[in-house]
Amino acid sequence: MTEVTDQYNIDVSVETTYVAEHSEPEEDRFVFAYTITLVNRGSVSAQLLSRHWIITDSDSQVEEVRGEGVVGEQPVLKPGEGFRYQSGAVIETPVGTMHGTYQMVAEDGHEFNATIPQFVLSAPRTLH
Repeated sequence: MTEVTDQYNIDVSVETTYVAEHSEPEEDRFVFAYTITLVNRGSVSAQLLSRHWIITDSDSQVEEVRGEGVVGEQPVLKPGEGFRYQSGAVIETPVGTMHGTYQMVAEDGHEFNATIPQFVLSAPRTLH
């Protein structure tokens, strides 16, 4: 019998960039872009239904964001297929973190979460 984790396995990786031209450090506005890559490592097709983000700045201010899909899409990933998108976040400090989950549904009706690992948002010259 196949392990459930083998059937329903979405790999999530993240790249981040500080967007200086849209940031206003003197106004406590730090803008970051991030690129998410999802790859279906499972054995069944799965659709991304919604997202739940937890964004924390270095003053421990936490913002939770929930919504349908990503960038206006609810992609279906067949086994081995990937989906990449770009989005952004604005925080009030030069350093913060993000993590969360994508709510997925497999073609067999099984609902599961794909974990978005925690990643750091950092303006240049703020982390050593």
